[in-house]
Amino acid sequence: MKTIRRLIYREVIVGVAFVTLAFLALFFFFDLVDELRWVGSNGYRMSHALLFVALSLPQHLYELLPITVLIGTIFVMARLAQSSEFTIMRTSGLGPWRALSTLLALGCAFVALTFAVGDYLAPISERAAALVRAQQLGQISTGATGAWLKERQGDHSFAVNVRALTPDGHMRDVRVFEFDARGRVASTTVAAQATFDDSGDAWNLEQVKRSVFEQRPNGDIRVTRRQEPTLLLHTRISPDMVAASLLKPDKMATIGLFHYIRHLEANGQSAQRYEIEFWRKVFYPLSCLVMVVLSLPFAYLHFRSGGIAGYVFGGVMAGISFFLLNNVFGFAGNLQNWSPWLTAAAPGLIYSLLSLAAFGWLVLRR
Repeated sequence: MKTIRRLIYREVIVGVAFVTLAFLALFFFFDLVDELRWVGSNGYRMSHALLFVALSLPQHLYELLPITVLIGTIFVMARLAQSSEFTIMRTSGLGPWRALSTLLALGCAFVALTFAVGDYLAPISERAAALVRAQQLGQISTGATGAWLKERQGDHSFAVNVRALTPDGHMRDVRVFEFDARGRVASTTVAAQATFDDSGDAWNLEQVKRSVFEQRPNGDIRVTRRQEPTLLLHTRISPDMVAASLLKPDKMATIGLFHYIRHLEANGQSAQRYEIEFWRKVFYPLSCLVMVVLSLPFAYLHFRSGGIAGYVFGGVMAGISFFLLNNVFGFAGNLQNWSPWLTAAAPGLIYSLLSLAAFGWLVLRR
């Protein structure tokens, strides 16, 4: 039985690796064609475009792994069935439950690989890719107004706006609005640049223009304006939180999303979008288990000569539909305010039911 397991493991790993490389090559070509529009502007050369596209591949790998696991495993199972090798394995004692446990063990390895790529490799490579582009084309920003963050300190609250991040990690065009307990503006601070203090709980503001609004007993408001070369702003807003606001949530690590959600909730801000993405990060690697179960019934089908291509095409369509369904549920859950964990788990649950139904009908029943 160890020989049979080693054979299945080797064939599936080779099949999944081949399909994964084919998809990555396709995405590399499409991304490179899209990146060519920036070549020649501000010193952005072809080498920079190639490096940026190469650093973007781990994120594609994370998104593609469940799909390539499904396609590669279906191809291997169907080929073993077509050549009657799987029939020989069955007569040698490979029953349905043992075959399922064999594939599930392999699926757990793909789950660990998907989690490692999505939580460690992809966020690092995405930040490196963003810096490559920023060093040549300018700064990292989102939208016309940049990132907005909110923080509460005692009975005062602060709204912080960071227009952009420079390639060396400095914040550009920082604005801080302070509100008192009654919601009135207590002060406004504008800084041309800011850096994160080594202590981790403060920002160093540079070229500061500050306005302080003081309520007088007679009801008048006194405004004091002053300019300072530097100012220390005490805040618990970390570099990861600023990066989270400027980058897409699907490019963040799971623990980074968790801390950012806690920060938003502590300051009374909506975290629905980030909660959905957090639970998607949790459940998405587990979809590899669903895919290997869905591919097992293909080993019990009877193929005619050349009929394997149709089933592989069906696997491609199933993988694409899973990817689309995963995105559709994410957008719909955010718009309809659905439960974040249920929104993220729904595509996997649907495909789990389909895989178990196919396993029960084609394997156990027949």
